[in-house]
Amino acid sequence: MTLKLYNSLTRQKELFTPQDPERITMYVCGPTVYNFSHIGNARPAVVFDLLARLLRHLYGAEHLVYARNITDIEDKIIKAAQAEGVPISAITDKYADIYRADMGALGVLPPDIEPHATDTVDTMITFMERLIAAGHAYEAEGHVLFHVPSFKEYGVLSRRDQDEMEAGARVEVAPYKKNPFDFVLWKPSTAEQPGWESPWGRGRPGWHIECSAMIEKHLGETIDIHGGGIDLQFPHHENEVAQSTCAHGGKALARFWMHNGFVNIEKEKMSKSLGNVLLVHELLKEAPGEAIRLALLNGHYRQPLDWTGEGLKQAKRMLDRLYGALRALADVEAAETGLPDGVLAALEDDLNTPKALAELFALAKEANTAATPADKARVKGQLLAAGQIIGLLQQDPEAWFEQAGGSAHIDAEEVERLIAARIDARKAKDFAEADRLRDALTEMGVAIEDGPDGTKWRVAG
Repeated sequence: MTLKLYNSLTRQKELFTPQDPERITMYVCGPTVYNFSHIGNARPAVVFDLLARLLRHLYGAEHLVYARNITDIEDKIIKAAQAEGVPISAITDKYADIYRADMGALGVLPPDIEPHATDTVDTMITFMERLIAAGHAYEAEGHVLFHVPSFKEYGVLSRRDQDEMEAGARVEVAPYKKNPFDFVLWKPSTAEQPGWESPWGRGRPGWHIECSAMIEKHLGETIDIHGGGIDLQFPHHENEVAQSTCAHGGKALARFWMHNGFVNIEKEKMSKSLGNVLLVHELLKEAPGEAIRLALLNGHYRQPLDWTGEGLKQAKRMLDRLYGALRALADVEAAETGLPDGVLAALEDDLNTPKALAELFALAKEANTAATPADKARVKGQLLAAGQIIGLLQQDPEAWFEQAGGSAHIDAEEVERLIAARIDARKAKDFAEADRLRDALTEMGVAIEDGPDGTKWRVAG
């Protein structure tokens, strides 16, 4: 195997070799389910879905154990539930289902394991008891806090010096802390808040302890790959490193840490204050999920991605080209070719999707010029195999051209009627009427293509 991955811990690409090729373990931080997911949330889901597909290809699907969690206890969830006057499960179940559906529309396959934080509280309590016994955590006023100075390597992942650090997001500053950087593992719950009984009173877990406990419970003390967005590197992942390393006698939590870059919107940071938060649920009304997936994979996963409306339109046009090549081979039976070497080499080079997509489009070009039945069968097989691992070309080409672009507003029967009328006009040599009908189709957002097999149509864009 020649898979190389960039390790955020060492800041370099390294040859990936699993601890146990029979059981490769990967954990990716999933959603906090209190609202719809935005396009920034979708990027890690798509990126690590691609990595999971690649690992299954290289090592066999049965040898990967991929866990992506659901955070279903958190203060924002509690606030949302109180605002609606419902139990937190009403909020978390609703938005977890929407998340799964939205990500599924982007071609994201379900993880092998989907642990929920609320199902892992017993493990979290045991985890904290070990940290307290080892002198790495302490109880104060019903809270349990991790004592950052007890772990001399704190900051190793994010390359932050303890003397220079500022408190990160979600880190509470309170007088009962021994050190301002100490972070909460357990907090007390009021009677109105969800809570569990513990040695420190009724309460609920802090955010950071949840992932460490879920990893320990389902994957083990040291896993092969831990992934997530770059925004999680500090403090969330840094805190995971600290608490897990200390709870496991110095063992590393993960051998490879991988982080995808931010998603910006039209060159601006995505934020509620700017009003530019793009929800996947809404984008799916504008464009097919495959186009959104392709737009997310157009740039290298480690680099920031500038999301634009034009970029999404371009992704749709790119898929038109790919599906067009497959449609031209509709009557050809695909050969069992396996994954093309160029695509595999690109993905094995730290998921170089721009290069992999270039290889995919080279195949489409070859498909358009293939002359012999053997060449057509081979290139069709290669296109489908490459599309399968990238998560593209999963539809019938005709279905793509009828539905691409969020075309639910287009009346397919009316399109077919206008095309038939245009064909009749051309046969009658009434070219003015034929042009009028073409213009009418264009106004509907439909592009037509005349060829030896008749007139095909697709959504323009």
